[in-house]
Amino acid sequence: MYHKLRSQNQSMSGGISASIATSRLRAEGMGSNDHAVPFLNQNYEALRQECLETGCLFQDPSFLAEPPSLGFKELAPYSAKTRDVEWMRPTELTDDPQFILGGATRTDICQGALGDCWLLAAIASLTLNERLLHRVVPHGQSFQEDYAGIFHFQFWQFGEWVDVVIDDRLPTKDGELMFVHSAEGNEFWSALLEKAYSKLNGSYEALSGGSTTEGFEDFTGGVSEMYDLRKAPRDLYRIISKALDRGSLLGCSIDITSAFDMESVTFKKLVKGHAYSVTGLKQVDYQGQVERLIRVRNPWGQVEWTGAWSDNSSEWDELDPTEREDLHLQMEDGEFWMSFQEFLRQFSRLEICNLTADALSEDGLSHWNTIKFHGMWRRGSTAGGCRNHPNTFWINPQYKITLLEEDDDPEDDEVACSFLVALMQKDRRRYRGQGQDMHTIGFAIYEIPEEYRGCQNVHLKKDFFLNHSSCARSETFINLREVSNRLRLPPGEYLIVPSTFESGKEADFVLRVFTEKQSETEELDDMISADLEDEDVISEDDVDDSFKSMFAQLAGEDMEISVRELRTILNRVVTRHKDLKTDGFSMESCRTMVNLMDKDGSAHLGLIEFQLLWNKIRKWLVIYREYDMDKSGSMSSYEMRLAVESAGFKLNNRLNQVLVARYAENEAIDFDNFICCLVKLEAMFRSFQQLDKEGEGVAEMNITEWLYMTMCG
Repeated sequence: MYHKLRSQNQSMSGGISASIATSRLRAEGMGSNDHAVPFLNQNYEALRQECLETGCLFQDPSFLAEPPSLGFKELAPYSAKTRDVEWMRPTELTDDPQFILGGATRTDICQGALGDCWLLAAIASLTLNERLLHRVVPHGQSFQEDYAGIFHFQFWQFGEWVDVVIDDRLPTKDGELMFVHSAEGNEFWSALLEKAYSKLNGSYEALSGGSTTEGFEDFTGGVSEMYDLRKAPRDLYRIISKALDRGSLLGCSIDITSAFDMESVTFKKLVKGHAYSVTGLKQVDYQGQVERLIRVRNPWGQVEWTGAWSDNSSEWDELDPTEREDLHLQMEDGEFWMSFQEFLRQFSRLEICNLTADALSEDGLSHWNTIKFHGMWRRGSTAGGCRNHPNTFWINPQYKITLLEEDDDPEDDEVACSFLVALMQKDRRRYRGQGQDMHTIGFAIYEIPEEYRGCQNVHLKKDFFLNHSSCARSETFINLREVSNRLRLPPGEYLIVPSTFESGKEADFVLRVFTEKQSETEELDDMISADLEDEDVISEDDVDDSFKSMFAQLAGEDMEISVRELRTILNRVVTRHKDLKTDGFSMESCRTMVNLMDKDGSAHLGLIEFQLLWNKIRKWLVIYREYDMDKSGSMSSYEMRLAVESAGFKLNNRLNQVLVARYAENEAIDFDNFICCLVKLEAMFRSFQQLDKEGEGVAEMNITEWLYMTMCG
């Protein structure tokens, strides 16, 4: 049995092995639009079949029909709101339960005792697009045919689609559903969808409070933008036109100024605080001028705009009858036209959910080119905070985007490439029960200077960011799940640095870059390498007499130093250096040192071996003092990163995370841990080089050699 070990991006950590396996599954299409990942490894078809064969209704062991599934604060176990809750199946609530009755419509979505109206608004918008709805609510589910008490729904989560299995036990009080329910009373798709989404986020209460765009994205895999129409960009008409061409979901609304405003109707019949859809644009010739029109839809159907360009207004009389008829024929109930300028005056905000290529079925629709990266901020290694933290900002993950082609826009003289950057923090709702919530996040973009163009294996350091200003950035750092910005820059190479506002905040994230034209994107990270000096060749004649005398005293009669004797020596020496913080060398670290230097396999160090080790420790002591910049006696994690590089080792972000996790204590690296780290690195690099006989970055070994190297190292 042989294993190939590659020098790039490999680690012997089990967590990283799992990460590599996940990356390979993603590369094979797992998590794509038509190949969802089973959430918690629950396979819907297999579980359903098992229930049908045993005749038992499904009971979900991973989201129990018990109080903790409801919540952690207002819906916590034993709270007033959760007292007397019964979990009941639809078959116990009504004689004729239906999954979907007469198609999914907005009246199927009535809010219950949970503040998730943002989610319900997104579900209601989804009912307007049947194909997208059935991506989330798979066909073929019912309470009649092969009913087994099990249902499933599919959601987009942080870069991949997941399939969530639930049982149909729903929380009720006095025989009524507590949360989302249908106006008809016997239709349950929306209540079951809400339960699946609650399971995905840890509890029902985790859904309290949010943005409709969050729901849009989780139901489509798209990316959302929000525009304040009082400060609309000059090219908004073009942006809307392109979004409609791509099949994007567009919503608009009028802000409310108080609770009394909610769903109040203006004198021209627009409803405040209500979600409208934008469904079309058209330019017409009106009184010798080009008039830009926009088509808006009220999902309620009855209440429509009564101002200029409304259904029966006089403006239509000025149009060519054929054109007028065409524009009116395309309309549904609740849809109306208005001038674009009037739209900007009447409405407050516009939300666009841009769909990715895999969510679009019509071949004729153009779409964004999409690239995504899964990254993480970890305290001490990659959680550098924003530009307000110049000492650590550079340790954040870095991504290069190469914009190759400018936009095709005859109306625009500027040579520029349109692209959209979306930074999303993962799984934060799930941590609400532990008192955590969204971090404040954002990103900065830098033009890559000429000397770094075309480079991949370069993680730019502190000096670069001290001497260069960003050329673009997220509008603000904000505590939302996602921050996104549409940008235009000339063709070229740029660096995107995503970060939390404060340093040391830990989270996983997905960074998505959408470009109108061809582009290339890659993570910038240092190439793993080691600049190892040739081993010194010395004889006993090269060792001075005082060192020989010290060695003879320490080594005893056998004239060799054991692991235990080495530990005694090092701890005695290090206590004399009052400027070094250390709790002493461990037996494990001394054993690693002996294994590194022991050439004859005796597990002891002779005079020459001890002299060589001593030389290394003295050299590394100089580096340690140099990079302990605040002279605290220990090193911070980012000082450690620089010191390791100064010692000749270039590591990537993932390996730096491993080192910090292993060798830092309370975010500081003591002298003994620093020496142990360098000893281990040198030992592993030298072992690899001996096995990499061709010098191609690939080592081949059998299982015995692998175990010997890892167990003895």
